[in-house]
This record gives sequence, structure tokens and C-alpha cells, in this order.
Amino acid sequence: MLDAALDSFAQIFSPPFRAVMWKSAGLTALILVVLGVGLDRAALSFLHVGPAWLAAVLSVLLALGIIAGMILLAPPAAALVAGFFLDDVAALVEREIDPAGPPGRPIPLGPSVLMGLRFACLSILTSLAALALTLAFGLGLPAFFLLNGYLLGREYFELAAMRHMPRADALILRRRNAGPVYLAGLIISGMVAVPVLNFLTPLFATAFMTRLVKRFI
Repeated sequence: MLDAALDSFAQIFSPPFRAVMWKSAGLTALILVVLGVGLDRAALSFLHVGPAWLAAVLSVLLALGIIAGMILLAPPAAALVAGFFLDDVAALVEREIDPAGPPGRPIPLGPSVLMGLRFACLSILTSLAALALTLAFGLGLPAFFLLNGYLLGREYFELAAMRHMPRADALILRRRNAGPVYLAGLIISGMVAVPVLNFLTPLFATAFMTRLVKRFI
């Protein structure tokens, strides 16, 4: 497990990956910037108070809220980006680790993007659940890792597996290997929590899960 994670992390910085890496990181950053600006403009439209000191306090709270929002929105943004680059990354990994094996079949763009959107929506719900647990019980950090570990492990594994089999068979393969897939998801969720590196989560997760799929099939 750890060897596959380390090999995947090293590979995303290798020359064949660099073009995809910059495109993926750039697109994720662009999505987050657009979301951040949108949140800022929406919040400022409600910020009309009299005393200058109160406006200053609210401005600071607004800035902190936007930063927290960007952290929570990083997983959904990365999930959305995954749909555009999964096949390129998976093909590079498969050629390196199993050049003699049968190559995976690219997932059509339409279904791939739809799965990315579904993935992003589920990730937003997961982040909101973690936030709710933080406010109610102070369990935000454990909840963030545990919930995202399940979601990231499930979605990236199924996407990688669907290059080699129908979706129904990918679900069976994931359930048969639920423990390792969940542990892999926890590793991915750890990367999501690291600023800057979280932009590279789609590349790392795809490379990581492609290796696991190849081991299990």
C-alpha cells in the first residue's frame, strides 16, 4: 500500500506527467479562485454596517470564512478536475507498471464529466457534514479524514477500474477489496488537507488507484 502511494507521488513529478500536472493544478486553482471571488462578492453585498470598528471586525471574519471555505471546497474542485485528466494519467501509469498488459479503455468524456460533477457534489456534502460535526461536537478533523477517505477511495478506485470493466464489475471489485481501498482513500484525504499539494490530488489519486486496480484484477 505505502509503496504504491510513494511511487504514485513520485511519478506525478516525472517528465511525462508534468504537462498534465500543470494543467490539473492550474484548473483546480482557477476553479477555487472563481469560487472565492464569488463568495467574497456575495458576502460583501450583505456587509452594510454603521460603526467603522464593526465593519473592520466583520471584514476580518469574512476573510477567515472565505479561507475556511476554500479549504472545504478544495476536495470538490479537485474531484471535478479529475474527470478531465483521469484517462491521461491512468494510461501513463499503466504503460509504466504493466507495459505488456492490456491497456484500459478511456471513459467517454460525457460520462466522465458527469461522474466528476457527481463526485464534486458528494464531496461538498461530505465537507458540510464534517463542518456540522465540528460545530456540534468538535469532531471536524477526524470526520474530514474519515468521510473523505471513504468517498475519495470509492470514487477514484471505481473510475480507475472502469477503464478495464463495466461499472457493475468495478463496484464488485471495490467491495471485495473494501479495506485496502478505504486505507488508500485515507492516504488521499491526507493529501487533500495539505495546501498547494491538494491541487495535485486528482493526479496522485488516479495514479495510486490505477496501481491498486492492477494489483486486484
